[in-house]
Amino acid sequence: MKIFGTDGIRGEAGIDITPFTAMQAGLAIGIYLKRNTNKILIGKDTRRSGYMIENALVSALTSLGYNVMQIGPMPTPAVAFLTEDMRCDAGIMISASHNPYYDNGIKFFNHNGYKFDENKEIEIENIYNDLTALTSHFKNKIEIGSSKRIDDVIGRYIVHIKNSFPKNLNLKNIKIVVDTANGASYKVAPIIFSELGAEVITINDKPNGYNINENCGAMHPESLCKKVKEVGADIGFALDGDADRLVVVDNNGNIVDGDKLIGALALHLKNQGELQNNGIVATIMSNLALEEFLNFNSIEMIRSNVGDKFVLEEMIKHSYQFGGEQSGHIIFSKYGKTGDGILSALQTLALMLQSNKSSAQILNPFELYPQLQKNINIKHKKPLDLIQNKYLPIIPKNVRHIIRYSGTENKLRILLEGKDENQLESTMQQLIDCFEQEIN
Repeated sequence: MKIFGTDGIRGEAGIDITPFTAMQAGLAIGIYLKRNTNKILIGKDTRRSGYMIENALVSALTSLGYNVMQIGPMPTPAVAFLTEDMRCDAGIMISASHNPYYDNGIKFFNHNGYKFDENKEIEIENIYNDLTALTSHFKNKIEIGSSKRIDDVIGRYIVHIKNSFPKNLNLKNIKIVVDTANGASYKVAPIIFSELGAEVITINDKPNGYNINENCGAMHPESLCKKVKEVGADIGFALDGDADRLVVVDNNGNIVDGDKLIGALALHLKNQGELQNNGIVATIMSNLALEEFLNFNSIEMIRSNVGDKFVLEEMIKHSYQFGGEQSGHIIFSKYGKTGDGILSALQTLALMLQSNKSSAQILNPFELYPQLQKNINIKHKKPLDLIQNKYLPIIPKNVRHIIRYSGTENKLRILLEGKDENQLESTMQQLIDCFEQEIN
C-alpha cells in the first residue's frame, strides 16, 4: 500500500490518518533510521487532530527506544532546521499544510533536515506494510525511550531566520500586515518582523484547532488584500498552515503572482552577486514568461516536478541555491532545506529596501502569458495513460499543458497556457467534460 504523496503522508484525520496508521508510520520510520543520537524531534501545526497523531507517534517511537522531543506548534521549516541544529536522528512535522482543518499529515526529515527522497519513502512504505517487521523491534526494561516537551526552541529558529536578513538593513518605518492562517506561525512570525524593526499588524492569529486556513492565509489572501489597503501598509504576507508557503500582497492591495515573485527575487540575487551558478529551479507549473524573463537576464531555469522536495533535488543536482514553486514554496538553500514562508518574506523585504522602490513597483517585473488552472474533484485516480487518447486530441499544439493528479488530495489538476485566452477557456471546458465522463 502506498502511503506517501507529494509531501509526506496526508489524509482526513480519523479516517485516513488514525492513531493506528500514525503508530504504524512511527514504527516504520523508527525501524528504518540509522541510529546515532536516539533523539527524534516532533513539531505540529494547530489542528486539533495533532494531539491524537502526536501521541500515537510518541508511543511508537518510545517503544523502539527513541527519546522524543515535542516542541508543539512550529513551522515546518523550523522543524527541518531544528532537527539538524539539535543533532536529532530525524524530525517529524504533523501537518496537512494548506489543507482544511479536518485533514492532517506527517512529514519526515532526515538528520540533516532534508525530506526523504522517493526511494527512501519506498523503503519506509515496505516496512509500514510488513506487520512482522513492525512488531519485532519493541524494546523493554531500561531500553524503552522517553518523551518530553520543550518550550524554548522557538528562540533558536528566530535567531536563525533573522541572520538571513542583511545586517546593514532594518525594517524601521516599514509597515507590514502578516496573515498567519491561524496556523503554526502565529507566534513566531510577528516576533521576527517586529524584532527587525517593522510595524506589524497581524491577522488570523487566534487558532482554535478548527480555523486553520479557514478563509485566510496563503489559500485565501482576500482579507490580507483588504487589510493592506485599509492600514496603508508597505506590503502584506500570507502564510499557510505550516508556514512553508508565502503569498505576497503589494502596497496597492494586489496579490503578487508567484512566478513574478520568483523572477524578481532571482534577478535581485544575481544583481547582488548571490545567484550561485547563475541559475534557478522552478516547476513544470511555472509560466513560460518567467523562463523567458530569466533567459533575457542570462539566468538559466531548470524545471522540476511539483513539490518543494523535487525543487530542492534539482537545486542540489545543478548546484543552485535558489528555487521555488508558483504556489509560494520558495527555497533559499543557503539558509534552509525546505520552503520557508517567513524566510522568503524577509528576502522580499531585502529586495524592496535595496531597490528603494515600493513593493508594487519591484514585484511586477514582467507580464505573464494567459494561464488557466482548474481542479476537478474525483472519486478515484484512474491512470491517465489509459485515457490519454481521449483527452490529448482536444489540446491544440500551441497550448502548453500540465495534467496531473494531486499528490495530497483527490483532485485532478489541469493547467493550460498559451497566448489566446478564448482558446484556453474553450479547451479547458472540453477537457473538463472529457474527464468528468472518463473518470467520474
